[in-house]
Amino acid sequence: MLNELDKIKEDIQKDITSLSILQIKGKYLSKNGVLAVMFKNIKNIKADQKSEYGKTLNELKTYLEDRIDEEQGKIKIENSNRKIDPTAPFDVNTSKDKRPHILDLKGSSHPLMQELEKMLDIFQRMGFDILESRQIDDDFHMFESLNFPKGHPARDMYDTFWTDDGFVLPAHTSTMQNRALRRLGPPPIRVVLPGRCFRNEATDASHEHTFYQIEGIYVDEGISMGHMQATIKEYLEQYLEKDLEIKMQPAYFPFTEPDVEFVISCPFCNKVGCTTCGNSGWIELMGCGMIHPNVLTAGGIDPQKYTGFAWGVGLDRLTAIKRGISDIRKLRDGDINFLRQL
Repeated sequence: MLNELDKIKEDIQKDITSLSILQIKGKYLSKNGVLAVMFKNIKNIKADQKSEYGKTLNELKTYLEDRIDEEQGKIKIENSNRKIDPTAPFDVNTSKDKRPHILDLKGSSHPLMQELEKMLDIFQRMGFDILESRQIDDDFHMFESLNFPKGHPARDMYDTFWTDDGFVLPAHTSTMQNRALRRLGPPPIRVVLPGRCFRNEATDASHEHTFYQIEGIYVDEGISMGHMQATIKEYLEQYLEKDLEIKMQPAYFPFTEPDVEFVISCPFCNKVGCTTCGNSGWIELMGCGMIHPNVLTAGGIDPQKYTGFAWGVGLDRLTAIKRGISDIRKLRDGDINFLRQL
């Protein structure tokens, strides 16, 4: 039996370096722990060995308790020497090996936010202000201020989400045009309006019900379509890091006149044809045009003195084009493995 106690002491010496204090107490000192069982077995020891056995067992228990006290003292010294940040999240102040594993996702910034920062940096260097869009708005700013009178058939172009009390989730960042014109006027006005948009439509590889858009407005005396072409072409070339050919084709938007679709040469195949451009060599990227006089008037701007242009481009689509993403829905699937590849 004394040899058995020697074996337990060896086990304690090993466990003290590999187990936590809580685990050691549970293994040896708990109600059903190793030492507790040994004390219960004293009654089964031969009478002439009980005294020495009991003495050795008590010495073993004392030895274990001293080692536990010693380890607890070391932990207290380590904690007292370590700088604690009381403002940090829950367990940042614990030791490294006990912290939860956190995936490195480029600082946890989503690819869309990374591209938005790049785009806004380009606009700021071009002299544009930034005004964030809203995520819920009213009928006036969504439609009426943009030359959509009640009953206008063009309202059917937008499958919008409505609340029970008559508010709308913006289907485009143009919902901010009236506020921007009034807040930043009188001209010159140069501003971009980033924000989330929502449309009640079916999703596929190139369409989502929720997406980011960047609206742009430039209003001043003597502004023309030529200024619009040059401005849009410049920021796209800076963003895509590629010289582009451009062309414009007719379109219809109630809040611009004339209205066009802005088309760029495919930056990946140089107009030869690829999957990104649908083998056409060209990509229809955004709607744009000269701001309608009715929209300027609603924004407190005299259309007889000032002109301006506006555009709206989908950030999700630009991100998919630049990063070679075939399915736009992947940007919101929350697939960690996919996001780590970007």
